Amino acid sequence: MAGFLSRGPLLDAGPLQFPRQIERLLWHLGFTSVVNIDGPGDGGGDILAKLKGQDWVFQCKWKRQGAIGAAAVDEVARARDSYRAYHAVVVTNARFSPDARQRVMNLTRVGPPILLWGGSDLDASFDRVPDRFGELVLRPYQEDAVRALDVDLDTTGRALLVLATGLGKTVVGGEVIAKHLRSHPTDQVLVIAHSRELVQQLERALWRHLPKRVRTRTLTGDSKPDDLIGLTCATPASALNAVRFGFRPGLLMVDEAHHIGADGQYDELLERLVESRQFGVTATPWRGDAHDITEQLGPPSFTLGIEEGMRRGYLAQVDYRLFVDDIDWDTVREASAHSYGLSELNGRLFLPQRDEAIRDELASAWAKIQRPRALVFCRTIEHAERLADLLRRTPLWSGAFAVHAGLSKRERQRRLLAFRSGDIPVLVAVDILNEGVDVPDVNILCFARVTHSRRIFVQQLGRGLRLREGKDRVTVLDFVSDLRRIAAALNLRRSLEGGGEMETISRASHSSITFSDQRVAGLMDEWVKDAASLETAYDDYRLQFPANIVSLE
Repeated sequence: MAGFLSRGPLLDAGPLQFPRQIERLLWHLGFTSVVNIDGPGDGGGDILAKLKGQDWVFQCKWKRQGAIGAAAVDEVARARDSYRAYHAVVVTNARFSPDARQRVMNLTRVGPPILLWGGSDLDASFDRVPDRFGELVLRPYQEDAVRALDVDLDTTGRALLVLATGLGKTVVGGEVIAKHLRSHPTDQVLVIAHSRELVQQLERALWRHLPKRVRTRTLTGDSKPDDLIGLTCATPASALNAVRFGFRPGLLMVDEAHHIGADGQYDELLERLVESRQFGVTATPWRGDAHDITEQLGPPSFTLGIEEGMRRGYLAQVDYRLFVDDIDWDTVREASAHSYGLSELNGRLFLPQRDEAIRDELASAWAKIQRPRALVFCRTIEHAERLADLLRRTPLWSGAFAVHAGLSKRERQRRLLAFRSGDIPVLVAVDILNEGVDVPDVNILCFARVTHSRRIFVQQLGRGLRLREGKDRVTVLDFVSDLRRIAAALNLRRSLEGGGEMETISRASHSSITFSDQRVAGLMDEWVKDAASLETAYDDYRLQFPANIVSLE
């Protein structure tokens, strides 16, 4: 079988997929921090990476026929200066013209050499790179999960994994795929995700689980390869079009499986691939329309939630503080020209004093944490921009920015990269960071949104639960105006305090959930008698407290 660096696969990749194949090659070559920056305003660079502590920049040039000229060399030279990299490479599936090589010689006289990697170089390198890259050691529960999914796939052809964010859903899914391909090496594999960004991220995440002979590609609205040999990561609509034209993968994985509904593209896709083995992975199996995803995938094959993940020491411990506001919503409604109330807060109604209180509590938490990095979640784009602007006026966070779907893809990527590198200390986000975005350095989470969704609550909490060296704890500031959020927090506290016999890593200390006014905790425990039912209710619940009982610290 032709490798992913052979002439045919690279030609089929096209200009959009070609840089992704070079990304994969760089991981196999031992590069780290490989980031695809391809797009408008990329400064002449397509990929940034590190090798032995030195920065590299790559310009990727796909060409159906002919040679790459000197202009590409000038582009990567500009990119080297722009990104302050030492090494610069132009890489192509084709060949280089004599003037390109002459331009490299001329520039070498005044600076570090620029490297040229042609199609023949790529093809020859395939045999020299290791079959896999990186060291992958599964945690015990991940091994248990892989075995459980395999058993269900073997017996029923269906399986479901429910694993809290930060516990490695994609790792387990990748190992299930790898095991299937070892038994069925000629099978095609399809992986579905609901957004283009997640599709691209999944392909990257699955490379480390696959031998180099397994080719991969993305299938989306702007990327439509003809060859679907190996593994294909796709959006539901694009996958469904391929399936309607006869694509029949042996194995189907549905990422973020809670997106499966009773009708629509997911349902049609699963029905048309009824003969394929199917499994889904999710951290949040609950849906707002109460549809039960086990109807398609069967009961969970393996489940491990946030509470158990914390007790076992595989997730960061949580210092969780609930702040319950003392806003008189009847007075707000009367003062509003449009009679806006709680349900319109931060959508149509904005209360500066509430945002200022959030800023002050964030500053207090910030001062107590070493190397603080914060994510603030808002309900709407306008509120995110307003709050980011308020934070920027504080010298402590002059680099704070918002990230949301209203920005261009390039600008979102720039801000996320700057946040990961530490140039942006606080990121104010709307729902774009709920799923699939890995920001492990976060040690402060702030919930500024007031509406409640159990799924969104768990997803956003999961953004701060991943462990890293030097981080074993996350501080959560939750500014609530919804009884169901309080019920969810009370459930979490009860679960963590309850326990049972669990494996505990010695460095993991106890999580805590506190209220800004401890009298509130007692009041809530008495009032919310059936917290589990209330937590998953769909109606709006207003907070109505006796006077002088609740205050925002």
